[in-house]
Amino acid sequence: MNAAPAPAAPRASRWRLRRPGPRGQRWLAVLVFLLAALLILIALWDWNWFKGPVERAVQARTGRALHIGHLDVDLGRTSTIRADAITFANASWSKQATMANADRVEIDVRVWPLLRGSIQLPEVRLTRPDVLLEAAPRKGEAGNWNFLPASDGKSSLQLKGLRIDDGRLQYLDALGRTDIRVGVRSGEATTTAHKQADTAPPLLVKGQGRWQGNPFTLSGGTESPLQLTDSAHPFRIHLDGRAGSTHAVATGTLTNPFALQVFDLQFALSGQDLADLYPLLGIAIPPSPPYALDGRLKRDHNVWRYEGFTGKVGDSDLGGNLQFEVGRDRPRLTATLESRRLDFDDLAGFVGAPPKTGGGETANAEQKAQAAQVAASPRVLPDTPYNLGKLRAMDADVRWKAHRINAPSLPLDDMDAHLLLDDGVLRLDPLNFGVAGGDIRSTIRMDARQPQISTALKASVRGVQLGQLFPDANLAKQAKGGISGQIDLTGRGNSIAAMLGGSSGDVGVAMGRGHVGNLVMELAGLDITESLKFLFTGDRQIPLRCAFADFGVRDGLMTSRALAVDTTDTIIIGEGAVSLRDEQMDLLLKPRPKDKSILVLRSPLRIGGTFKDPSFRPDFKALGLRGAVALALGSIAPPAALLATIELGPGKDANCGGQYAK
Repeated sequence: MNAAPAPAAPRASRWRLRRPGPRGQRWLAVLVFLLAALLILIALWDWNWFKGPVERAVQARTGRALHIGHLDVDLGRTSTIRADAITFANASWSKQATMANADRVEIDVRVWPLLRGSIQLPEVRLTRPDVLLEAAPRKGEAGNWNFLPASDGKSSLQLKGLRIDDGRLQYLDALGRTDIRVGVRSGEATTTAHKQADTAPPLLVKGQGRWQGNPFTLSGGTESPLQLTDSAHPFRIHLDGRAGSTHAVATGTLTNPFALQVFDLQFALSGQDLADLYPLLGIAIPPSPPYALDGRLKRDHNVWRYEGFTGKVGDSDLGGNLQFEVGRDRPRLTATLESRRLDFDDLAGFVGAPPKTGGGETANAEQKAQAAQVAASPRVLPDTPYNLGKLRAMDADVRWKAHRINAPSLPLDDMDAHLLLDDGVLRLDPLNFGVAGGDIRSTIRMDARQPQISTALKASVRGVQLGQLFPDANLAKQAKGGISGQIDLTGRGNSIAAMLGGSSGDVGVAMGRGHVGNLVMELAGLDITESLKFLFTGDRQIPLRCAFADFGVRDGLMTSRALAVDTTDTIIIGEGAVSLRDEQMDLLLKPRPKDKSILVLRSPLRIGGTFKDPSFRPDFKALGLRGAVALALGSIAPPAALLATIELGPGKDANCGGQYAK
């Protein structure tokens, strides 16, 4: 048999691994040694060697000293820098040596982007940081947070996450009498349906302090604190603050939150009295009932705007736009206000009086106490002094329109007011009210530049309808006619009572042709027969020829110069005086009937008493002789007593052709 062929010898491979020679083995050993040495060096390296260079670099850039207690680094694709016991110096003008300190700062840094010049920080963690933000002691200078050179807006720093554990933040402004201390911590990270936890959990704040010298509390948080690294990027916040009874809730964005120069917030404001805003914000507003407003609060450096706000003040609705400009010798308030329904007593604070406090009325506890004092006082005119400091504290230009006025005891329809305040001089020009189908147009000037306010009032009454002045519908049907008049008064004093109590000038009111119910006139004249007849059988209308009243006013005493009511049935002639200083009245109305009737006890009607408690009574001196005759005749035969009450009607027509009858 032939033997099988031997297998072919395998070919030598082109990529055979050759065992290194003695020289190659030496280089490999050196490389392994160097790598091991590097790893050992890194593991044992004292990173505190870099503290000095870092501290010097920070001081060179900011002008403030930085001190690091201990420095350590964990290397990796994302390296972590840890620094313990950090302090950062304050501005040189501050009494506090340290602006910021922290027990520990941990910064995660991505290494590879550093090679491209991009600084990416996945997260920064702060443990027990304590930061002081302090306004400069001189007005117009920057606060202690302004320590970095101006940025060109091309920063490559990217911060993805910020966590704060048990932080403290203080804002101090000695000039503004403000000291705010809040605790700051990171809240729970939010989650969404598409990702796990958000890398930017909200910052939560809670604290208290004094704002403009007034104690307050603050709580809230931020939706995204990361924009702090970019002063041009909006920084979202939600804050809830209380100062006494004043409550504010702000939600929106700040631009450069440390400077607080630009923001756009939804701002809800409520409280017991708008006057409480003066010590908080420097806005001088008269006292008001409890209020609640909501609108957009915007600030652009020195200009604050409260736009599109709506709400209630007392029992009135109020809306409009408001602008408050600071940075001037005196701040300036500009506003356009509108009320669809204005409760008239909500304006009481403008004259130094409390609003009504009865059922269904809105008032705070202090106003209720003040109303109780007013009710117990024998006087009516408000005597609460105006605050001269408020009148001199700011300028204002405010327009307020009310489309409907609720005033059960007054026939008011609407209001149009324009308030101007300039360097302590206040003008209401105009202050117009729709009244009983007509209007009262007035201008008021109050000069508060002197210790006593000098006031001038000019008012005109036009087309006020007599019938609409009566709240009783039956009496309203019995009267018709247009009333006009003029008021021109000047006075000095720091309250409404003082101004009117020392005022001088003229007051005149007149009514032309119309008609009035006989019942009204007969009751005024105490005509028993006529009054009873019309009460039981119905009233008839008596043409009114004219009515007028003209008073001269000197040092608060109104003295009649002409006073008469003339109808085809009766003429009433009046005389007397009204003291605005003492709130006393002494008027004598003398009815002179033009018809003949029996059972008349027509006598002068004396109006006396006080503004709060007036009295209407017959002048019994004039009745005395007639009453004595009636008694004497009645003792003989009772029917004969009627002879003493017969009135032959000697009254004559008044001259209605003058200025008051027009």
